[in-house]
Amino acid sequence: MAKDSAPVIDMEDSSNLAEKIVKACEEWGCFRLVNHGVSGELMAEMKGVTRSLMDLPMEVKHKNSHPEPGKGYTPPNMASPYFEGLSLYDMASPEAIDHFCSQLHVSPHQREVLSKYAFALFDLAQFLGRKVMEGLGMDGHLFSDWPCQLKMNRYNYGPQTVGLTGAVLHTDPGFLTILQDDEIVNGLEAVHKITGEFVPLDPFPGTLVVNVGDLAKAWSNGRFCNVKHRVQCYEATIRTSIALFVLGPRDEKVEAPPQLVDSDHPRRYLPFDFEEYRKLRASTNSPTGEALKYFVAKSS
Repeated sequence: MAKDSAPVIDMEDSSNLAEKIVKACEEWGCFRLVNHGVSGELMAEMKGVTRSLMDLPMEVKHKNSHPEPGKGYTPPNMASPYFEGLSLYDMASPEAIDHFCSQLHVSPHQREVLSKYAFALFDLAQFLGRKVMEGLGMDGHLFSDWPCQLKMNRYNYGPQTVGLTGAVLHTDPGFLTILQDDEIVNGLEAVHKITGEFVPLDPFPGTLVVNVGDLAKAWSNGRFCNVKHRVQCYEATIRTSIALFVLGPRDEKVEAPPQLVDSDHPRRYLPFDFEEYRKLRASTNSPTGEALKYFVAKSS
């Protein structure tokens, strides 16, 4: 493996798996998962469902609405004119799946694929949460009852967009993102924590990319890297991806557990509400996690 490549973690190799995941979160803030347990057939079916839903008329896609910004359909906009995305908020809830499917008049087969995929990714997220706890020397279920968001993305590239940015440089606001990238069309790039250089995260069929977000940086008391990343247009063709966002606790503040705070590692961030932080990111135009500065503890 090249020195400047993000880690690749084989989940069938159980030796030191928890430690490998924590190390990748600390040193890179992203890694690629192989042998993750989500079948290739299901991933292919979900990609097909995503493509068909993204082909719906614009007026139908706009019915994927939500009272809060960012939790429904994202149309092409000034910041990302070639990007659009459909969103299923709280995707582990059968009621939320029903609501999403009714908004877009999803077929019974599409609903079945969507539901199977959502719960397979949710189970994988729960497993990763347990491994993070284990790798840090703690017990428990990190993501119990945390809302998750499934986003189906399309990049509408053409000859005039080659060399341009499809998704601007950003960090993810939540704890963890599990991404099924386009197995054919590349473009995802991560910023190296040390050098600051862009490192391509080249696709590999059947694998998933995991990104660490702002909440994880705060929760880990600064140990984890909230990786900056972007999507570039390398070629004039449609690019499709599917992302599961593990967001934040539903009824609790985000704060580092006491096991990660001591005299050598004083508390770096004050407790905060995730949804308030998400809104603060938007209102202060902080796409790469700059809003975390508002919660820095005075002693740090």
